[in-house]
Amino acid sequence: MSGVASGLQLASRPAGLLLTPGASADADDPTLVAIGNGITEIPVKRLTLATTSVKNAVKKIRAAADEMAGDLGVSADQLVYGGRSFGGRSCSMAVAEGLPSAGLVLLSYPLHPPGKPDKLRVEHFDQVAVPTLLVSGERDPFGSPEEFAQHLGAVAGPTEMRWVPGNHSPKAQIPAIVEMIRHFCLLPEQP
Repeated sequence: MSGVASGLQLASRPAGLLLTPGASADADDPTLVAIGNGITEIPVKRLTLATTSVKNAVKKIRAAADEMAGDLGVSADQLVYGGRSFGGRSCSMAVAEGLPSAGLVLLSYPLHPPGKPDKLRVEHFDQVAVPTLLVSGERDPFGSPEEFAQHLGAVAGPTEMRWVPGNHSPKAQIPAIVEMIRHFCLLPEQP
């Protein structure tokens, strides 16, 4: 993949990856399934949140993180958390509220609701101190490249923003997105 080899990487390979879907999806979201199928060197767990409450989603993420870490015999700070839209936002909130983490992967992060740029979802960014990879479509109505450029500096940890062609669900870009995640997690490039 052209351009994938540069950019932010974790300090060491994580023990696992916990993925969460957008608000109207479940663990069988095609993007999450594709990531799970594309990343085979570390365990990938997909979680259904079944809520639109960030507070409830954070509780479910914390419980799933504890369970996954326990199953793997590692501490939660050896796991990467992330997901699409609401799921990624909820993971970032969980980390901001103290969930130990090796890093975050935020796909189509909903910076604000479509058409409501004044309703920003950035209040917790200064509490996110882990490496964070963000990947969004260039035409995503939940946040433009210019809007992200204004707000990503508030994230306490190192960040990288990657843009792909498309909107809030850049399905055609899933293979490229999987490679970006692989690189971030220090996994070998797929042939």
